[in-house]
Amino acid sequence: MKLYIKNMVCNRCKMVVKSELEKMGLHPVSVELGEVDLQEDIIEEKKQQVAQSLQTLGFELIDDKKSRVIEKIKNTIVKLVHQQDGEMKSNLSDIISTALHHDYNYLSNLFSEVEGTTIEKYFIAQKIEKVKELLVYDELSLSEIALKLNYSSVAYLSNQFKKITGLTPSHFKQIKTQKRKPLDEV
Repeated sequence: MKLYIKNMVCNRCKMVVKSELEKMGLHPVSVELGEVDLQEDIIEEKKQQVAQSLQTLGFELIDDKKSRVIEKIKNTIVKLVHQQDGEMKSNLSDIISTALHHDYNYLSNLFSEVEGTTIEKYFIAQKIEKVKELLVYDELSLSEIALKLNYSSVAYLSNQFKKITGLTPSHFKQIKTQKRKPLDEV
């Protein structure tokens, strides 16, 4: 049986969800961002218990198809930005439509309708959060960050960063008081 879970955006989230399901006597076969395959089918009452248990940990069980599609789009973008290094092999629309096996226009319209923002804006917000993380770690130069996140230039990254945060990357790096957002709040 497959469960779809909202706010599952990192490897730690996967470990927490897996552990919680195992505590409940369930047997997860695989745990991915936003998705869990269980070895067994569960009745509605047990599903409600799982939902309540996960909710106390900040996760939400997703039942409707639209929400599952939205969560898959978000998880694809999170993986793309936060777990991949290097050059994107194709454009965002192709990556998303291939990953979800749907026409990009359908996915884009659905995302905008449900989330009140575009896929592109969500993608940019995720990239800016990754830039903030890398600036705080202070291990890479701005040009290395631009390269890592597929920006065409440092100037383009800086302009986008300032447009979203109101600060230049160098000013952000100096003050470090503007806290980064958790990925599930982007």
